[in-house]
Amino acid sequence: MTTTTNILQELVTNLKNLGGIEACAIVSRDGLLMSSDMPDGIMGETFAAMSATMLGAAETATTELDKGLPSRIIVESQTGKLICMGAGPKALLVVMAKPDAGLGLILVEVEKTAAKIKELM
Repeated sequence: MTTTTNILQELVTNLKNLGGIEACAIVSRDGLLMSSDMPDGIMGETFAAMSATMLGAAETATTELDKGLPSRIIVESQTGKLICMGAGPKALLVVMAKPDAGLGLILVEVEKTAAKIKELM
């Protein structure tokens, strides 16, 4: 029997297997880790909480400026690219890509996966 938890884990694993992605997580809007595939040494709970805080702050800022809700946030550094996207009213999808990863295919796949998560929850 396939449970929602198993489906979420499969979505995360499939996304992580896409070239250039180092870490992937599905997080509740409250910042709780629901499912993830991350390298050793990353504290998943902290990663989840800070990602939800970051997207929540961006949503507050853009709403306050009367610009609507952001579709995603991309944070780029010398060592990676963090993509955080809403996946319905209850969840977020967060991906860490390598610094040299092309965002085109990754963004397409992140959007597809976020839509699947939204359908499940």
